[in-house]
Amino acid sequence: MTKKQKKLLQRITAAAILFAAGMLLSLFAETSDYIIFALFGISYIIIGWDIIWKAFCNIRQGEAFDENFLMTVATAGAFILGEYSEGVAVMLFYQIGEWFQSYAVSRSRQSITALMDIRPDYANVERDGELVQVDPDEVAVGEIITVKPGERVPIDGKIISGRSALDTSALTGESLPREVEEGMEVISGCINQTGILKIKTTKEFGESTVAKILDLVENSSEKKARSENFITRFAKFYTPIVVFAALLLATIPPYVLNEPFSGWIYRALTFLVISCPCALVISIPLSFFGGIGGASKCGVLVKGSNYLEALADTETVVFDKTGTLTKGSFAVTSIKPVGMTKAELLELAAYAEDYSNHPISLSIKRAYGKDIKHGMIKNIEEIAGHGVRAIIGGQTVLCGNGKLMQREKINYTPCTEAGTVIYAAVDGKFAGYILIEDEVKADAAAAIKMLKTCGVRETVMLTGDSDAVGQKIAKRLGLDRAFTQLLPADKVEHVERLLEALHKRSNRGKLAFVGDGINDAPVLARADVGIAMGALGSDAAIEAADIVLMTDEPSKIAAAIKIARKTLGIVRQNIIFAIGIKIAVLALGALGYASMWAAVFADVGVSVIAILNAVRALNVNKYKKEQARAAAVKSSITPAAEAA
Repeated sequence: MTKKQKKLLQRITAAAILFAAGMLLSLFAETSDYIIFALFGISYIIIGWDIIWKAFCNIRQGEAFDENFLMTVATAGAFILGEYSEGVAVMLFYQIGEWFQSYAVSRSRQSITALMDIRPDYANVERDGELVQVDPDEVAVGEIITVKPGERVPIDGKIISGRSALDTSALTGESLPREVEEGMEVISGCINQTGILKIKTTKEFGESTVAKILDLVENSSEKKARSENFITRFAKFYTPIVVFAALLLATIPPYVLNEPFSGWIYRALTFLVISCPCALVISIPLSFFGGIGGASKCGVLVKGSNYLEALADTETVVFDKTGTLTKGSFAVTSIKPVGMTKAELLELAAYAEDYSNHPISLSIKRAYGKDIKHGMIKNIEEIAGHGVRAIIGGQTVLCGNGKLMQREKINYTPCTEAGTVIYAAVDGKFAGYILIEDEVKADAAAAIKMLKTCGVRETVMLTGDSDAVGQKIAKRLGLDRAFTQLLPADKVEHVERLLEALHKRSNRGKLAFVGDGINDAPVLARADVGIAMGALGSDAAIEAADIVLMTDEPSKIAAAIKIARKTLGIVRQNIIFAIGIKIAVLALGALGYASMWAAVFADVGVSVIAILNAVRALNVNKYKKEQARAAAVKSSITPAAEAA
């Protein structure tokens, strides 16, 4: 609890005690009216002085019509009419509602505050042979920093020595630590758990991951959703209207009906209390704030509530392929031997490719997964544009593309599957082929399925790959459509067409594009909602995107959409509930059937209920568990299993 909350709670407690004393003494006829007035008056001043002062200051600035003005006029009027208890009760319960609001905001800020704690306080830099603690802003690119166990990684960089486990939960929402070692890239904001790491910085602090995240979070409240803008406009016109309506209610009926003014003034004051738009003004921004905070718990950064609202209306999700649905790294997916076993063919290919560091060669060696006995390899000859010839264990082995088989006049069976094919021959006879593909992310298929389940109508993939490869991956993942062999400019054109088609069939439907590369930045900017894969994505993509996934798991997209829809659902519930109650009680108040106590419920009671409902936006544990299950899903036939 903050100091401000504690002080308000102390004031509420003191005012409530005096209020209760005044109520008890008023039951006894012999109690002096002056004593009762004094108790209620002191209670009123204790609990309401700040509201009265705000109303006075706003009037001086020409902004009279707000809830402070309404509360001051209504409660002061109640005192003038002798309704002391009701005047204090309205102010007391209003402040209780304010305390609930403050508490709810504090609670919703906890996840944001935890995120803000990722800012490192210092960096350990090696200078003149000594380790010096300096401000992260003072560290230049290329300097060596040391991160001890328990410290945060202050700046992005590359590990030059050391091995450790990093806690990335504040950035990604993932509970499992990430193992890192020499040669690996690390991002700022993570906590070093075990070993000492020496890191060569690759960015200045202002350009590092942690600085960009903090900037996104700090500025997220500036971009308001339509619902928030509606409430702002609504309150601006609504408040003066109800003030003049109350003035008319207090003057015209008693004049026309020839009745005492006091009863109609009381109705007008009750009308003013009821009319306070607190529930809307407080709960709607709080709901969006809670939704953004809840999303951050899942490792999803939303740059503003307007993007959260757009995400809730998403009907079409368009994906880039490489780095988004696939890992952007090669893996052996199929082995078709002729005259030998799969293991024997894979072993021959691994030995033949041992000399090379090409991604294709590395994928074959990874699939083999055993130590290579270099003494068995002789006379390696690279045939440019074709492949390699080598003597392995006394056998002449050829490994390469179809051109190599044709050049060496090997009678082979061409592979009809999509992907990169490595053909092999032993002593002039065809030995089979190995199919290598861009590895699909473990949760990609689950991500598409989750999107369908949560109501996304169409999933589309855009890729520069060949049609055979693109269509194969689209079919494997369950995508509705795939457009292949596209240049970056072609992707923008296809998104334009998809947007046009979407807007023809749906007035509110939105299109989200998910990408990670620098060539995705134009498309991210053009889509209704641009989503960047933040962990491995480029700075340009993160800058252009509206939403950033802090890991490279596409299953987070469905979780983000569900959080957005839950948030918008809460917003609509609060709008309907608050306006519905207001209209009903306003009518009853104008007709004289609602007292100040009913007005208290219509104002403070509705506000408290709406605030408590808004806090639900923070509860995202269900979505975290769903996403975690999807991320843990592995393909039933992994590349290693297929190779075996």
